[in-house]
Amino acid sequence: MRPSKDRPNTRFHGRVENAAEACAVPGCPEPGEFRAPPSADLRSGDRPPEWRWLCLDHVREFNSGYNFFSGMSTEEIEAAQRPYAGWERETRAFAHTGADRPPRWGDFADPLDAIGARFRQAAPKPREDGKPLSGENRRDLATLGLEPDADRRALRQRYTELVRRYHPDHNGGDRSHETKLQGVIAAYQRLRGAPAFA
Repeated sequence: MRPSKDRPNTRFHGRVENAAEACAVPGCPEPGEFRAPPSADLRSGDRPPEWRWLCLDHVREFNSGYNFFSGMSTEEIEAAQRPYAGWERETRAFAHTGADRPPRWGDFADPLDAIGARFRQAAPKPREDGKPLSGENRRDLATLGLEPDADRRALRQRYTELVRRYHPDHNGGDRSHETKLQGVIAAYQRLRGAPAFA
């Protein structure tokens, strides 16, 4: 179906329908619905160019007169038409993980110790003997109420004390502490085999 004269054709990309400005070509009564760069004689070097608004016929005429390759030699035209044109420029290499490396912490000045203090607070206190403690080992020590520097003898004494406290045979048959007793036994069994208590 062809568009009627009173309804303009909307299939053209970039068309500004019902334009208030007339076509910039002198003597043309059609509305300027398409934007085009100014002609060479209207350009000034000290400011950005202002666009001209042209009707469909005049913008087609302008586009047909445009030649991207004007002023290029044959070799330059062939180079611009190669499938890989533009890919020969060197680009920045990315890390194998797909992300750039973060900056080294040593490169930053931290006069208020804002960065280091945060990490020191989060870091758990190490044992004085240097033996490793996992996060699970630390939770088990907290269950038993022991410090990270506790030795094997302190571990055994605390375990015996808590079993006597929570076991129903030692507290008159009270079974309300069974869950705590199970936690104490499990924590002791894990800590007994941990490298810090070997």
